[in-house]
Amino acid sequence: MSERVEDLHRRKAEASQPGSDRSVERQRSRGKMLARERVEYLLDEGSFHELDGLARSRAVSSEERPYTDGVITGWGTVDGRKIFVFSQDFTVFGGALGEVYAEKIHKLMDMALKVGAPVIGLNDGAGARIQEGVVSLASYGGIFYRNVMASGVTPQISVIMGPCAGGSVYSPIMTDFIFMVDQSSYMFITGPDVVKQVTGEDVTQQDLGGARVHSSKSGVAQFVAPDDKAALDDVRYLLSFLPSNNLEEAPELTTDDPVDRLCTELSDIIPASSNQAYDMRKVIVSVADDGEFFEYCSAWAPSIVCGFTRLGGHAVGVVGNQPMAMAGVLDIESSSKAAKFVRTCDAFNIPLVTFVDVPGFLPGVDQEHNGIIRHGAKLLYAYCEATVPRISVITRKAYGGAYVVMDSKSIGSDLTFAWPSAELAVMGAAGAVEIVNRRELSEAADPVARRAELVEEYTEKHCNPWEAADRGYVDDVIDPADTRLKLIAGFEMLRSKKESLPPRKHGNMPL
Repeated sequence: MSERVEDLHRRKAEASQPGSDRSVERQRSRGKMLARERVEYLLDEGSFHELDGLARSRAVSSEERPYTDGVITGWGTVDGRKIFVFSQDFTVFGGALGEVYAEKIHKLMDMALKVGAPVIGLNDGAGARIQEGVVSLASYGGIFYRNVMASGVTPQISVIMGPCAGGSVYSPIMTDFIFMVDQSSYMFITGPDVVKQVTGEDVTQQDLGGARVHSSKSGVAQFVAPDDKAALDDVRYLLSFLPSNNLEEAPELTTDDPVDRLCTELSDIIPASSNQAYDMRKVIVSVADDGEFFEYCSAWAPSIVCGFTRLGGHAVGVVGNQPMAMAGVLDIESSSKAAKFVRTCDAFNIPLVTFVDVPGFLPGVDQEHNGIIRHGAKLLYAYCEATVPRISVITRKAYGGAYVVMDSKSIGSDLTFAWPSAELAVMGAAGAVEIVNRRELSEAADPVARRAELVEEYTEKHCNPWEAADRGYVDDVIDPADTRLKLIAGFEMLRSKKESLPPRKHGNMPL
């Protein structure tokens, strides 16, 4: 028996570092952690339990059959909560996926779904293993299928820590969150060489699909970190806002921040002129527990701000128009960004607070031709479909259809508050006067003076919260300083909310 135990230890030792010394050194020279180091850093110390560590390729053409077959799989804990993780090992076959490699991931994903726990994929691989041909491609399909089966049931997080190209990009994009490491990771369907052959364009890997591209231009990645450890730290932080599955609530954390704390700084945050900007992030940070706010897609679609925070110790998702970027308009990108975020929060029982300061949808030929109607409807659909507790706060502008889309009372917001500075109207005063009073202005002796008078009259009569409050479209007009305590009290009341959608296979979202 002792000889067999010794043999076991020898095999385990080989499995602990299956890559060659040369490949290990190459990985470190690029500033990257090894696959096993990443797992150990992410999980609570000593909590990792490996699965299939002694699995090896069955491919007849494979001259070498290293243990793990290029991916480390297993489970452990993060802050004491159960997590499943796979970590692609670039030092073995360049992290390329083969049949056994995929079977390990299939098993992991099946087990995570059975027990209701998140799956975190640490991606650093060269795509399909060419030597295994169509088997590799079919194996990818098994992963994609499981991504979809787990969607909205258990959180799925992808961390891109190296190459992710070709078919391998489709698993991360179907997960809930994508993290990328700046300068050492990239994602693309076809690489620079193919792009050069087909289009004649010269482009580097980073300029084609690096972290900065996908976080600011394509919207593929939600979070970017400067190095491996920072990315894994951010993953741990994100998990603190998420439940383990769709039948649970996100963990409640104690805070010393009083629930009845007044946000006196908000009393003066709205500029005197409605054409002046202010930073919606300051509003969010002011009301949040301990000023904590983890922003989602911070570099993409800047006219809307999304992210996670806590109110009274409970996790909430925040959506807010950003007057600092294009006056906070809704456009194609901001609508898509917010729609994905709203649906993610709703899937995982995270209440939503929406701060509204929206002048409308962005006008323009490009917007119309590229489908602002279709994309704007995604956000409308997402809010209408959401059954989690929802509270909206109108801080200033709430104009036209964009007001309706931004979680208005008429599409299901449970509570709607307005600040005294709120302006609920079909459109801004200047535009309304030009339409309604066109003939009068054309006949006026002094059109400029008359226009100013009419704008002032319209503003006084319509650009305020009073008519909406009179009709119940606004539940209460509140002092901005009371915003935090009103939100916490509202969510506490809504904690027992039960709402279900009509029975159906699924809705038909305007994709």
